[in-house]
Amino acid sequence: MSLLTPDLGLLFWMLFAFGVVFFVLAKFGFPVIIKMVEERKAFIDMSLESAKEANARLTCIVEESEKILKEAHEKELQILKEADEMRLKVIAEAKQQAGVEAGKLISEARIAIQKEKETALRDVRNEIAMLSLGIAEKVLRRNLSDQSVQRELVEQLINEARIN
Repeated sequence: MSLLTPDLGLLFWMLFAFGVVFFVLAKFGFPVIIKMVEERKAFIDMSLESAKEANARLTCIVEESEKILKEAHEKELQILKEADEMRLKVIAEAKQQAGVEAGKLISEARIAIQKEKETALRDVRNEIAMLSLGIAEKVLRRNLSDQSVQRELVEQLINEARIN
């Protein structure tokens, strides 16, 4: 029996020490750990929500840019159609005059038609270039006009850099 007594005493002190450690952890350690875990969870939830919002905004921007590009393409086709109609009109007028006038007037009409065609094509190209620049400017202004959007973009890039 004397062999059991020291073991029971040691067991008692081990249980007592465990109880004290458990009490101290339950009183001071666990709340801090739980608070840190909850804060981290809230931060992750907030980051996920921000990512969803950014993704939604990006989708809207892509849709809008596709719409703008479609409108620009339609405008381009309209301009080309008008230019083609104008070209056909000029050619028809030149043919009518050529039938009435002599050989010199025929060569002058052909030169005039070629110049008109080149001018019309140059004007169409210039108009398309101006439209494209205007569209790009509007998209950039819209995307970067608000300082909060700029800050959010910078913060998002920083967060992504930290994660990577």
